[in-house]
Amino acid sequence: MGLLDLLFGNKTKKIQDFTSRDAVILDVRSKAEYNSGAIPGSKHIPLQQVASKISEIKKWNKPVITCCASGMRSGSAAAILKSNSIEAMNGGGWQSLYQKL
Repeated sequence: MGLLDLLFGNKTKKIQDFTSRDAVILDVRSKAEYNSGAIPGSKHIPLQQVASKISEIKKWNKPVITCCASGMRSGSAAAILKSNSIEAMNGGGWQSLYQKL
């Protein structure tokens, strides 16, 4: 186990676990960012709207992997989801997440 795995956990294994359970990829970037390129099949809810869409997200009844451009906004989104009893993880930047899927 490397130092980064020790500090942050093995993100690739966690992503594989989530996707094996039919996780939803939630992109929290702006509409313009999302329209310029995104993971096929991902759902889009800008970070500013995540808290107001909790009931909709709960209806998915699936784990959620959040992503954005760099991982900062998706970290905030994952924290919001977790605080509302939704199983969520920060997938980080959408391009690096896409390579791990």
